[in-house]
Amino acid sequence: MEYLKDVLKSAGIEPERLRMEFCSSAEGQKFQEIATDFHEQIKKLGPSPLKESSS
Repeated sequence: MEYLKDVLKSAGIEPERLRMEFCSSAEGQKFQEIATDFHEQIKKLGPSPLKESSS
């Protein structure tokens, strides 16, 4: 995971855009919390730098 974050950083992408979490199919509430938290984190980062450079 750290290697992938380093690759993203060298490409000019915030490593915070990558996240790995584990939960089982029986943990619906946990999945919802993880997804909501990650969505909020990505919203705070704003648009992808790759998207901006391709415009």
